[in-house]
Amino acid sequence: MKEVEHIPNPRIKEREKIGPHLTKHEQVGLNGRIALIITNSVGTMWCAYVFAVIALISLPAAIQGGVATLIAWIAQTFLQLVLLSVIMVGQKVSAAASDKQALQTYRDAEALLKIQDEVHRLIKINNDLTEEIHRAVAIKGAPAA
Repeated sequence: MKEVEHIPNPRIKEREKIGPHLTKHEQVGLNGRIALIITNSVGTMWCAYVFAVIALISLPAAIQGGVATLIAWIAQTFLQLVLLSVIMVGQKVSAAASDKQALQTYRDAEALLKIQDEVHRLIKINNDLTEEIHRAVAIKGAPAA
């Protein structure tokens, strides 16, 4: 039987160099960095609280303006100003959770690749030993000359 040399899956080395792809890898270039700074500044609960206070300052004037003005204040001032920051905080929490999940999936896949490589190595050893056994049995069973 022809001996086959085990060659580890090249993806193992590639994955070790690259690592998992995370949300932070998406900030590309100057515009990406500027957007990230703004997002990280506005996307905090403290910013949402400040926006809520600013919005509430104009609430008395909106109430005095009547129903239409009050509805416009709710829709255009409070919801847009305050909920924007709250939604951004939620997005950051979701992105962090996604990054944790991606990292765990990466680690699991890396472990599976290494296990597969070890199984391949053990199968080769098993095949080599089986060949030796067959040769030994064949020699014992051969008629004496």
